[in-house]
Amino acid sequence: MSEATTVTVTDAAKRRIFAMLDVDGDGVISRAEYLARVDRAAAAVGREAGHFVVAAAYAAHEEVWADMDGDHDGRVTFEEYRTWAGHDAFERSCRPALGSLFDLADLDGDGRLSREEFTRLRVASRNTASDADRAFDDLDTDHDGLVERDAYLAGIHDYLTTGVSPMGAVYGSPARP
Repeated sequence: MSEATTVTVTDAAKRRIFAMLDVDGDGVISRAEYLARVDRAAAAVGREAGHFVVAAAYAAHEEVWADMDGDHDGRVTFEEYRTWAGHDAFERSCRPALGSLFDLADLDGDGRLSREEFTRLRVASRNTASDADRAFDDLDTDHDGLVERDAYLAGIHDYLTTGVSPMGAVYGSPARP
């Protein structure tokens, strides 16, 4: 893949993720919109707001918000998101936040999500059930009916940084060839 293609694909990936986070579609991610993803995930899997896993997810998402809102004006535009998003931001703050959502959905705490847990999490993240189902199939490489935490996070990282990933299905893109 050429450098120009990589930039285009990555920008498309960033646009898709930004659109998922901009729940009201006004072109800006607010703090409330961003933190509401924890509420949606907790509700989808039946976790109570006071559960320690939910509290950990809020704390991790507050870290992302502080990192992502570089000018601290309480709103993130696409240009601000585009500049921020990438490998370094993923490793610095997104990996812990996305991992906290995985942990929230991992009801038995075994570090793996069943198809049902995975689908609930992804639908709460504003994906369709059919896209989540496709992504699950792509991530479950050993066909044991489970997706491991590391594979999930690697899939999101790859999608954000290259635009190509098994997680592409949930973002409306092709999976890894």
